[in-house]
Amino acid sequence: MSIKLIDPLLISNEDSRKQAILKRFHPPRPEWYEKLLALFLAKGMKAYEAEVAGYKAELFSRLRGRVNKVLELGIGTGPNLKYYAGDGDVHVYGVDPNQKMEKYAQEAAVAAGLPPTNFNFIQMVGEALPISDASMDAVVGTLVLCSVRDVNLALQEVKRVLKPGGLYIFMEHVAAQDRTALKFLQNILDPLQQIVFDGCHLTRQTRKHISEAGFSDVNIKMASVPTFFHIRPHIYGTARK
Repeated sequence: MSIKLIDPLLISNEDSRKQAILKRFHPPRPEWYEKLLALFLAKGMKAYEAEVAGYKAELFSRLRGRVNKVLELGIGTGPNLKYYAGDGDVHVYGVDPNQKMEKYAQEAAVAAGLPPTNFNFIQMVGEALPISDASMDAVVGTLVLCSVRDVNLALQEVKRVLKPGGLYIFMEHVAAQDRTALKFLQNILDPLQQIVFDGCHLTRQTRKHISEAGFSDVNIKMASVPTFFHIRPHIYGTARK
């Protein structure tokens, strides 16, 4: 029996490429910051998740029993997995630039009934998904387009990895209406929000970005989620490749 040796240079080059992409789109944060953010998302978002549970149940019912491969963009600590991952032979690829999220996401996958072999956490950004073209039945993204550096590029990546007819499911907080008190506050708080919450923007016109991304069918609804007043306006819906 022969043993195939892997060239250490190839491994080094691949790791260097990964780090270059991360540095370009998601500059390194201190380890303590990434740990603290992961802990907050795991423990401090329970009221928010309870508030949006109805919306998510409606959205993710479209996946149960109908998909085999799902990519979750910005999986974080895995709060969405319980809605779709425990039904049938689903394989989930969870992408997030913060490696400290992996532990929590793995725990959420197990709690959702997903076999360990059916879950892969991938440290990467939405603008450069390490996934083959037209390989995913669905892409999921909630509270992620607020923090990617290039929204349009991330949406093009979503389209690229989806199979023809594949479904993109999303729920995002968005900018308030112009000339409202909330929009005024969002403009003031936006720089601090980006620092504290890993590049999260409060004033993005995400509905416009999704509508103009070139999907064949887009269905977007509005919602008001009062848990955190500064991100109260939300959109949620689906888009098909």
